[in-house]
Amino acid sequence: MSNLNYLYNNAKKITFSNHSRFIIMSDIHRGIGRKSDDFLKNKELYFSVLKKYYKNDFTYIELGDGEELWENRKISKITEKYLDIYLLFKKFYKKGRIYFIYGNHDKIKQRDKYVRENLYKYFDKKTQSYKSLFKDIKVYETIVMQHRESKGSIFLLHGHQVDFINNELWIFTRFLVRTLWKQLENLGVKDPTRTAKIYKKKLSVERRLSEWLCKNKCMLIAGHTHKPMFSDSGIPAYFNDGSCVSDGGITTIEIENGKISLVKWSYSEQKDKKKLMKRDILAGPVEIEKYFKLPLSELNKDCKAIINH
Repeated sequence: MSNLNYLYNNAKKITFSNHSRFIIMSDIHRGIGRKSDDFLKNKELYFSVLKKYYKNDFTYIELGDGEELWENRKISKITEKYLDIYLLFKKFYKKGRIYFIYGNHDKIKQRDKYVRENLYKYFDKKTQSYKSLFKDIKVYETIVMQHRESKGSIFLLHGHQVDFINNELWIFTRFLVRTLWKQLENLGVKDPTRTAKIYKKKLSVERRLSEWLCKNKCMLIAGHTHKPMFSDSGIPAYFNDGSCVSDGGITTIEIENGKISLVKWSYSEQKDKKKLMKRDILAGPVEIEKYFKLPLSELNKDCKAIINH
């Protein structure tokens, strides 16, 4: 828990108001377009959703595992495959409306040198030259959003920080994924590094984050488990944006007009077989200020139940 305290106290700070608009996504796992690229099936949907949020003046926060850099060694091949997405990111960046957080699968982006060499520019095959992409960008481990009206805080992190195998042992785990588990999964053997695919590991991550929340009165939004979560009661105020690699579509967290919602985007097929984008609100909207006004007696009672579970 002390690690989470440190990450919270040293996080990048963002101030926002009831007039701000944010879209939070994670676990996109952009690959290189091969069979193992889980994102490929949702690429068209994701790009269309992203364009809609851009046009509506949302700020985009990528909550980790944007690229699949365990299975793939070179981010340049991912950039090349999904260049249209990165050029749209560039539009967000020019307007100061994009933030990147790294997760375990793109933890290599914690290294400033790696970011400079791989995200500041990209290679344009048409002109056979390098062009600017996200010059001087910073990639963060955590962000704290501070609500101007209520003075409350929202802690943003990927969530792997409470998952020993995927955090402290990430280099060894990445090695196993590249050399062993990718092949074994094809034979039906479960990869023990994949929190999103193992139910007990999901519960362990959720419990540890919830325990930390019980001792720190704020909201927390994470990814990592690929399991969408929304706290209606606010005890604890734990949220998860899900992922962009499920077969049914993509899930996101929206913050707009001082309210938070869990949203799912998918395609609905019409009679003429044309795909229409569909937005379903899975939970919310709930006023953010609600989560900072809960009586301490309620928090203590419910937190004891969580810790003693």
